[in-house]
Amino acid sequence: MRIALVENLPAELADVTVALMGAVTAEFQRLMSWDGEARQLVFPRDHPLLGGPECLVSGCDKVVFHTADHGLCVGCAKRLKGSGQSFEEFVATVKRHWRSIGISNCGVPECGRPSKTSRAGLCSTHLGQQKSLGLSVEEFVHHPGVKPLPGFGPCEVAACPRSRDGHSRRYCMAHYQRRLLEISKGSTLDEETWRLTTPAIAQAGVVSLLGLPDRVVTEILYGLQQRVAAGIRHKDHHVRPFCDLVRTRQVGSLTELDTCDLGKMNAALAKGFLKHVVRLRMSPETERHKDTWDGAAFGMTGYLHFEKISQPWLRRAAQDWAVDDAPRHRGTNPRGAMQTQINCIVRLSESLRLNRPDQGTDPRLLGRDDIVAILNRMRYLVQKGEVAATRHVVDVRHLRRMLLRMRSLGLTQPGHSLHGLSEQFTFRPEDIPDDPEDTEAGRDLPPEVMRQLCDHLDVLGKGDLQARTAVELLMDTGRRPDEICKLPFDCLERDGDGEPVLIYDNRKALRNGRRLPIAKATAALIIEQRQRVRARFPHTPDKDLALLPSPVANPHGTKSLTASWLGDRHRGWVDSLPDFLLPTVVAVAGERVTKMLPFDKAKIFAYAYRHTYAQRHADAGVPVDALRALMDHRQLATTQRYYRVGEKRQREAVERVTAMQFDRHGNRVWRRAKAVLDSEHARRVVGETQVPYGTCTEPSNVAAGGQDCPVRFRCVGCSHFRTDVSYLPDLEAYLADLLRNRERLAAFTEADDWAKGEAMPSDDEISRVRRLVKRVRGELNDLTDEDRAQIQQAVTVVRRTRAGVVPLGMPKVRQPLPDLRPERTV
Repeated sequence: MRIALVENLPAELADVTVALMGAVTAEFQRLMSWDGEARQLVFPRDHPLLGGPECLVSGCDKVVFHTADHGLCVGCAKRLKGSGQSFEEFVATVKRHWRSIGISNCGVPECGRPSKTSRAGLCSTHLGQQKSLGLSVEEFVHHPGVKPLPGFGPCEVAACPRSRDGHSRRYCMAHYQRRLLEISKGSTLDEETWRLTTPAIAQAGVVSLLGLPDRVVTEILYGLQQRVAAGIRHKDHHVRPFCDLVRTRQVGSLTELDTCDLGKMNAALAKGFLKHVVRLRMSPETERHKDTWDGAAFGMTGYLHFEKISQPWLRRAAQDWAVDDAPRHRGTNPRGAMQTQINCIVRLSESLRLNRPDQGTDPRLLGRDDIVAILNRMRYLVQKGEVAATRHVVDVRHLRRMLLRMRSLGLTQPGHSLHGLSEQFTFRPEDIPDDPEDTEAGRDLPPEVMRQLCDHLDVLGKGDLQARTAVELLMDTGRRPDEICKLPFDCLERDGDGEPVLIYDNRKALRNGRRLPIAKATAALIIEQRQRVRARFPHTPDKDLALLPSPVANPHGTKSLTASWLGDRHRGWVDSLPDFLLPTVVAVAGERVTKMLPFDKAKIFAYAYRHTYAQRHADAGVPVDALRALMDHRQLATTQRYYRVGEKRQREAVERVTAMQFDRHGNRVWRRAKAVLDSEHARRVVGETQVPYGTCTEPSNVAAGGQDCPVRFRCVGCSHFRTDVSYLPDLEAYLADLLRNRERLAAFTEADDWAKGEAMPSDDEISRVRRLVKRVRGELNDLTDEDRAQIQQAVTVVRRTRAGVVPLGMPKVRQPLPDLRPERTV
């Protein structure tokens, strides 16, 4: 492009204009058929983001915009609707009778005038000559007496690329007629303004940038190039009205536009173009002094906001901290975590503004009282319900760490933002409040809820099959939402035994190529998704494809879904489902009764499946070190936070299990859960000890921690023995072991009779254990489905809390994973 007017621009504007045009690649200029003199954008028909298929009607050169029109342009689709014909009949028989928009040159070689009509193919003068000679157009253009004629000059409308229609007219024929029509309608717009602001005659696939300032032209060119590179679709019928609007406003730069009154599409284009224009010359050094940072300068998406920090010194300190902190963040987009910490400084700023006479503008006057003030204010906000208790703890921790970091950066030295700040203005370790009681909120989802969610996956699949696949992968693998969304196309491999393995990147810890064993059903999900993606993007190499490609701005399938997109679809799906009713024990008139109450849908979010995955495997007896590897955590403490059992949950489980307690004869110890008092819970801790297949209440054995049993752990023959439904798997395993040992000893012939007699399980013990198992199993089967589900859930909790604490040779029986989806066979 030739910048003809740069010398007339201020130096700063000229520099920006030249820089912008220099950033427009030659490849993009060729793509858009850009000519610096003609200044027209030609949208290529075959480009996936800039063009579209041509209308199926013969002779129609329009582009198809809507798939619902079945391959017809908008005009032909309307004609089809009014014709009463079938689609096939219409396409086969319709005749092109509408006029075309556009101009062509006279058919006489080197003639500088436009043809009168597209059908005539000759300018007005040559058309008259052709008719007088009585020749065909082909014969006429080769006649030796026919001479080319000079043109009349360009149309004086600034945006128009056409030629004038005669010596006496200043405009092309179309603009001449348009001007006459407007005058006839009483237009008061002066002719000079009209020439500068009226748009070019619209032509399919072409957008004229004539009549726009050089700065605006380069802003549109560069912005369009960057948006196309980002995979955003643009059509000429969107860009053309925007350029016409800018020409009407007569602005020297897109920055002068007020986007509030442009309309939705025009405002989106203005903001989109300007975003890339601003980023062209943006850097961390230029961005760090602003109140709102564009995260792109620091390798992030979105914006970082400091404008709510009212004290200038504190705002500068927060910005200095952010500059230092940004490079150390891991993950693909750390902006959210950084903004959360900046918001803590906002709370501190608000407290200073409310509690100090000078609103905290002088850091030299601050001290310990100001720290106490914000601590009291945080407690006040927690009591009012405006701030969650967990948020209170996290904010104070962030503030303490951030202030310490600011001091270590030297910001209290002369010439820096915190110079003069007292050493007393700091948070002490004792200022950090205790963690609130763990109520299990927002953690694992109950199996009943998971089963109902799985039963309604078809509802999610009807709206978006890809969203369903993503949610199923979250459920099956326990990976973070971002890890699932970013799975590559070739994420499925096989181990040495031929079993499927998921290959994913732990983006949070920057550990790539992690391997997770998965079920065959999960592998089948991935294979089906790969087939759909390959059919949708047949020409993109496997190494570039995403397993879950984004549905927007993604013509080649290389961009992955975003976690926010998936979260929105998941939330809409969950909210559309009926209530999740769970059996819940509540107090009614002093009595503890079970009611079916709805589960809070706010606790069902994408990340909750990760907690549920951990809880499910912990319930099945997976050792914590193995679970740590499954969760890909570095520390055991991190894994343990995913499946902690809260005191409230454990207490309820104990009460339910105690209600089905049996003595050694299999007689039910008739207790009801409502009668279990605090003393009963205490007795379970200090008044009994765990023994194989139950508990022992014999005082000397309890005092010895279960190691002083006079009957050598023949518990089923002792009156101090108690068992309950939670020990049923152990009793069944013990019975099978007794029967197996009896058969082995009976077949063993190389031992003395007295040795075999000592080792042989007695018939009385086998009968006692068999009767006990039958009794417990019978009582369990007599329960209603609702009560049985509650008991099974309580058993899971109780068994997990005592896992591994009875080193007495008791058979270990791992809990099976809950069968959430029985319809799947692998």
